[in-house]
Amino acid sequence: MEVPQFSGIDVLSWIVFLPAIGTLAVLALPSSARRPMQWISIVATAIPFLLAAWVYFGPFEKGNGGMQMITEARWIPAFDIFYRVGIDGISLPLLLLNTLLFVVAVPASFTIEKGRKGYFALLLLLETGVSGVFVALDFFLFYVFWEVMLLPMYFLIGIWGGPRREYAAIKFFLYTLIGSVLMLVAMVALYLDADVDPAAPGLQHTFDLLQLQALAQAGQLNGQNLLGDGVLLGLAFQTWIFAFLFIGFAIKVPVFPFHTWLPDAHVEAPTPVSVILAGILLKLGGYGMLRINFPLAPDAFHDAANFLAILGVVNIVYGAFVAMAQKDFKKLVAYSSVSHMGYMLLGFAAMTEWSVNGATFQMFTHGISSAMLFLVVGVIYDRAHHRDIAKFGGISQRMPVYFGLSTLGMFTSLGLPGLAGFVSEAMTLVGSYEKYPVYVALSVIGIVITAAFFLWTIQRVFLGPLNEKYKELPEINGREVFSQAPLAVLCVVLGILPFLVLDWQGPAIENFLNLIGAKS
Repeated sequence: MEVPQFSGIDVLSWIVFLPAIGTLAVLALPSSARRPMQWISIVATAIPFLLAAWVYFGPFEKGNGGMQMITEARWIPAFDIFYRVGIDGISLPLLLLNTLLFVVAVPASFTIEKGRKGYFALLLLLETGVSGVFVALDFFLFYVFWEVMLLPMYFLIGIWGGPRREYAAIKFFLYTLIGSVLMLVAMVALYLDADVDPAAPGLQHTFDLLQLQALAQAGQLNGQNLLGDGVLLGLAFQTWIFAFLFIGFAIKVPVFPFHTWLPDAHVEAPTPVSVILAGILLKLGGYGMLRINFPLAPDAFHDAANFLAILGVVNIVYGAFVAMAQKDFKKLVAYSSVSHMGYMLLGFAAMTEWSVNGATFQMFTHGISSAMLFLVVGVIYDRAHHRDIAKFGGISQRMPVYFGLSTLGMFTSLGLPGLAGFVSEAMTLVGSYEKYPVYVALSVIGIVITAAFFLWTIQRVFLGPLNEKYKELPEINGREVFSQAPLAVLCVVLGILPFLVLDWQGPAIENFLNLIGAKS
């Protein structure tokens, strides 16, 4: 099917760069123009979401596992760097989720009072960076978009965050920077080692991710063009590449022991930024593993798969136990994210069709449930001005609508059958059982603990006698319901109709498993 072009620019580029245009429009306004800033931000996020939804249900061929809607143009010819974008069934659902979460985050940001102009400008720039990562098919372009995300998030936490915002922002920046440097080293090494036409004189370098994947599949990214014997300090070239890329992406997930930046960032970040951070930024690490890490170092991945599965189990169990110990509502949700990302890593390590489908679906379902839970925390914090779980009690009597939405978000996150979280976790564990039965059995501990701390939280915050201090607490308002409603609907719909995502991602994952020699 021919893909329509808009003014000579492909639709994916519109999705990526419309928020950046919104950034420029916001910056052009006077600081007092509050309403225009809000409306520009709404439009600059709503149009990309509508375009992404149109692509999802329109021209995208869901039975096609390859890349679609590819557009490219020379960018830096001297180094064979292209502006090259495209999507497949793995990237498109995450692109749609990303645009939806920014639509949700904008109205949730209307309570921001300090530096609104800078806040909305940075929020829109952040969307451009995240969307760009999901469509980039040139490693250099991928890296540029990856770095574009860093500074907006740093300032959004460091300026608009809580009392320890500077510490949390610097910690986030340093962790992410370390990962970025390792990724840069791996990217340059792969570029220098790649030879897309061995018959031609001299090395033909490339940043093209599809060409690099083909070279890796053929066993040609082995470091011999760069190192001669393909060995550095006693380790194979591919082992180094895998390790550097994995650490870079594991920091973003985050995988134990690289997770310590996450609770601080979440606790100090304003609510809409926490929504973006948990809902989509963590998924960039998993996406990078699927798109770059595993396909470009497939042999090293197979060697390390058991170790990755162990890390996944540690994330699941450790994250759940630490979450249960939290007194701060927001920190509890943050550590629950650490636990849930463990399922993703376990599913990737097992590398069966069911496990990878479940793990990839887990990125989507956790994106909607975690975003919803951070919005839930933001609502009660705006009213009570604290997040101490033990100081609440009986809130459901004053806020029944809020109680219903909160319960739905928590039940989705703990994996209640009939809701989206159950499908992704069940698929992941069932698909991983054949290869890692012991690890799956240990992961069940995390499921039980997750159910325990969410049910305990519901009991302490919403049930029992009403704390007299909160007898006049106002119900959730229309703006807050608007932010949570799309996520609540998806929690239910994807629990009943998971094929609305699985049918799109399935062929691409089958193609991916064939690519790395793990089809089962």
